Formats: sequence, structure tokens, C-alpha cells
Amino acid sequence: MKVKRAVAETAQRLDAAGCESSRVDAELLVGHVLGLSRSELALEASRTLSGAEEGRLGELAERRAAREPLAYVLGEWGFRNLTLAVDPRVLVPRPETEIVVERCLALIAALETPRVLDVGTGSGAIALAIAGEHPGAQVTAIDASSAALEVAGVNATRTGIAVELGAWDLFTGLPDGLWDLVVSNPPYVLPEEIDELEPEVRDWEPREALVGVGATEAVARGALDVLRRGGALVLEVAAVDAARVAALLAELGYVDVVVTRDLPGRDRVVEAVTALGGLRSSAIA
Repeated sequence: MKVKRAVAETAQRLDAAGCESSRVDAELLVGHVLGLSRSELALEASRTLSGAEEGRLGELAERRAAREPLAYVLGEWGFRNLTLAVDPRVLVPRPETEIVVERCLALIAALETPRVLDVGTGSGAIALAIAGEHPGAQVTAIDASSAALEVAGVNATRTGIAVELGAWDLFTGLPDGLWDLVVSNPPYVLPEEIDELEPEVRDWEPREALVGVGATEAVARGALDVLRRGGALVLEVAAVDAARVAALLAELGYVDVVVTRDLPGRDRVVEAVTALGGLRSSAIA
């Protein structure tokens, strides 16, 4: 079977299974089997797949057709300038979380050696991106899931980026330490909302990392006890919940509350700093 036909047949199979962007997924699957990027794949359209390659492609396509997330099928996923190992022990890193990292880097840009705490690190995406893009940052990443911490450890080794990893239940408070920045992408899907999600999310991603009541509030309150004066808190939130979370931070005594939209224009990231006085008023970015 030629590459061109393999892509077309795989795309048709995925489309019949209800997968969005079936053509892109097919190209990535064929490229993964052949060790080629999508751009390289286009140059190899007339290449013939071996029997072993066809068999491997069939196995991967079957998994994707069952609506297993493409990232899990591939075993890795891109996040900013990193390629991270991912599997069902952790959430798939998403583009909106890259906005979280952008805001974090902006807030600590002027600090030579900022101390950063990533709460609920999962794959380690946020922690590793911050540490990789701000070489002076001293980053600690915590998670209640030992399985997730295993994946984060693999990614720290894989990327060669040093972060400190630790097991921690955010509902017990946060680790002491006068942090310059606390960041979190906590579970914020409500239990009654889970059935509305796409099968890739609902049926495959770790429920404990998705569904949670009170996690955002716990991080916001806990951060007040461990941030230095003028330290920053950055939270990823559900788009429909940004205004409520912004109001909560103001009520707790944070100042400089800012909401940032993701690329599709949804209110997605809420940030604030601990009180110093004389700071700018709340704003919408």
C-alpha cells in the first residue's frame, strides 16, 4: 500500500468513527509509523508501506477509531517547544494551557531566580515549560497522583529539565515556602458535566484530573498562605467560570485580578497577586 492510499483509507476509517480532523489524525498516524513528519510525509506519497508497517498502522488506527485520544495512541504530544510522553495516567496537554505558561513567564520575567509551585502537575507540562523557558526558575511540581508523578518524572528525564517533584494533596493546603508564583490547572469539570464531554475526554482521560469540586478554591486559599507579598497566582479555569473565580480572588484579598482569553476568545486564565497596595485596578486582558 502506498502512503497516499494509507492516509486516505485511515482518514476514511476515522471519519466513519466520528473523529474530528480525521485527515490530520491519519497523516500523523502514518507519519508516526514511518518516522516522518507531516511535511515529510507529503514528499513520500508514493512510498510503499511494508507489511509490518501496514500492520502497525492498522493497530494504531483501530485505537484511534475507538476514540482513544490521538496523543495516547502516539504516546507523546507537543506542548510549546517540548515533546512530552503522555498516556492515560495524565491529561493531554492543551493549547489553552500554553496561555497559562505565557502568563506565568510574563509575571516572573523580571525575577532572576523565581520560586515556582505547580499544583496538580500531571504530565509536568506547565512546570517543565516554565523551567525550560526561564532557566533561573526553581520549580517544584506536586500532584496527588503517584501515577501522574511517574509520567512527570519520565518527562523531566526526557527533556533534561530539572524540576522537583512531590506527592501532595492540595486540599491539605500547599507546601510552605514563600513562593514567587503558584500556578495550577486544577480539575474543574463538574460531575454533572462529564457526560457532555467528547468520548476522548469522557472515556479516556483520568477522571480525578478532570472532575473536581472545590479544587480551584482550595488552591486560591492555600496560595495565600505560601506566596510572598506581591507573589502571583495563575489558574486555568472553565471558560464559563472565569468571572466567578476572578470575583473569588478579589474577595479573598488578592489584587491585580486579570482574566486572559485563550486563542478562540474564551475567558480561560485568571491571575492575581497578593496585596502590596498601589497596584493597578482589575482588568480584562
